[in-house]
Amino acid sequence: MVQAASRPAHRSGESRSESPSESPRVLARKREILRAAAEVFRRQGLHATGMRDIAAAADMAVGNLYYYFADKQALLAFCQEDALAGLLELAARVRATELPADQRLWLLVVGHMLRLHEATPGAIAHLDVDGLAPAARTAVLTQRDAYEETFREVVRQGASERLFRDVDPKLAALTLLGALNWTAQWYRPGGGKTARALGQEMADLLVRGLLADGKRLRRPAVPDDLVPVENGDAPP
Repeated sequence: MVQAASRPAHRSGESRSESPSESPRVLARKREILRAAAEVFRRQGLHATGMRDIAAAADMAVGNLYYYFADKQALLAFCQEDALAGLLELAARVRATELPADQRLWLLVVGHMLRLHEATPGAIAHLDVDGLAPAARTAVLTQRDAYEETFREVVRQGASERLFRDVDPKLAALTLLGALNWTAQWYRPGGGKTARALGQEMADLLVRGLLADGKRLRRPAVPDDLVPVENGDAPP
């Protein structure tokens, strides 16, 4: 149970720092809280974790936690909105390149893994759309569809360039994103592989699965700043 007396007067699903003028310091602190929350989510499960658990993991008073997040819905919304903002930036960067479709897709996969597991901590919360307040859920689903369209687009491009087999772009996009997002259930930072290394291996596997007969995998150069990462992997 949380202490109602410690809570500032926000509506459920909102945080006081969601304004466009949010400072870099506040954003950084919110990501630190997400990083601590992620550890509790892994141990206890997302739905069994309360605000007291998150505050304890972040080594802060419950009242201080409520300064950043009005409730757990607000924390989940921030996690998803922050991740999606970064993923849409990634999509825009990849779209702006003149690379062929296979190399664009390879970069999307690697960038997705870096964003999900390094740039925005708490990846498992990224999957819980049903836990959001209705308004936040609608906004997140709209952003997700826009991001998914990037994958559909690159699959269509690959087929038109005769690099990929002729497959259903929607099915291919859902398969790719399903594989990437499900890593939130089993990937553990600090284990045997970094998010960057895992992303590169998954990119090899997933892109190869779409290549047309006779086409070989071509790895593009990965910009060091493909996804800005705070306290994450250093480039190899």
